[in-house]
Amino acid sequence: MPELKASLTGLGNRAMATVPPSAIRAVDTKLSAIPGLIKLTLGEPDFAVPAHIKAATQAAIAADWSHYAPSFGYLSLRQAIADYLAERFQAHYDPEQEVVVTVGATEGIHAAIAGLFNPGDTLIIPTPAFPLYEAVGRIAGLNLVLVDTAPEYVLTAARLQATLAAHPDAKGLVLNYPSNPTGATYTHAQLEALVAVLEQTDLVVLSDEIYAELSYETPHLSLGALLPAQTVLISGLSKSHAMTGYRIGYLAGPAALIALVGKMHQFLVTCAASPMMKAAEAALIDGRQDAARMRAEYQARRDLMLTALTAVGFSGPTPAGAFYIFAQLPAQFGQDDVAFVDALAQEAGVGVVPGSVFGPGGAGHIRLSYAASTAALTEAAARIQRFVRAHQE
Repeated sequence: MPELKASLTGLGNRAMATVPPSAIRAVDTKLSAIPGLIKLTLGEPDFAVPAHIKAATQAAIAADWSHYAPSFGYLSLRQAIADYLAERFQAHYDPEQEVVVTVGATEGIHAAIAGLFNPGDTLIIPTPAFPLYEAVGRIAGLNLVLVDTAPEYVLTAARLQATLAAHPDAKGLVLNYPSNPTGATYTHAQLEALVAVLEQTDLVVLSDEIYAELSYETPHLSLGALLPAQTVLISGLSKSHAMTGYRIGYLAGPAALIALVGKMHQFLVTCAASPMMKAAEAALIDGRQDAARMRAEYQARRDLMLTALTAVGFSGPTPAGAFYIFAQLPAQFGQDDVAFVDALAQEAGVGVVPGSVFGPGGAGHIRLSYAASTAALTEAAARIQRFVRAHQE
């Protein structure tokens, strides 16, 4: 095994030194070593990719869709994305200039932050939030303003105004709804109030709506429809069609912004994988209803887990979308969510993620993913209840 030359010790991007590896992945890896663990850690749908999408992937491979694609993605896929967004969310984009296909929403987030902002720019991130936004922002050298939105987990217009008053030089805002980790989303009135504030600013909004198809009681309203001139819409196929491993995401927004993001995307990855883009076409053209069955099942699983958790003292708002429950610990466990997660895994064989890894507002909470089978969730619920009751004695 090679040993690093001593004089190279300490080499590396200084910004990277301030960013730890993915805490969610680290927790998952650590807990996965426990025999018999029921893992409710990752946002990984347990559903199989719909059969017609598998068939389209196989057909693309057989037809030798194996070469470099245009950096922005095949125009046929960009057209399918534009048609889907217009029909489903009334967000209208020119597929030739206003849509770029990325390697998952993750790469899209990186391309957007790196392509649109300069070192020292201020980016507002409502928390608790998916840790990727903060990590990429730090790597890009941005000044990050983390806004604690607990206990409602939505950025109100009043809170946004107060944040802007304190940081008038802010250049960007991240919104993620339905939210990872909280499952919270915005009502139409809340979004309209935010838009009324945002229209008076020059903020660019990165609106991560990858869970849009997993909105339950309230239909999803896209910021791309309400504030198109200032919004870069981020989404993909991973959650709506259980295509996490296919790594197809996309960005849509004003052509001038997409040109910058698309250039960064080009230098990061050149292009997304050709067969997977053909699979995404099948998902968006012939699979518009694929998410409906999954959504109904997720909602039933949400209700199952909420009932079980509430019965033993967990609390928090009912998630309106995505497939996570962000729950405050029962009183006897205090605020040490890391210790709780370790004990739950070791003693009860259930893996969840400590809420503190999601930033301000997360301490004393857990994030539980109910993207698992009903059988697994039923057993996990029973184990959690036994664990909590054992610690009440």
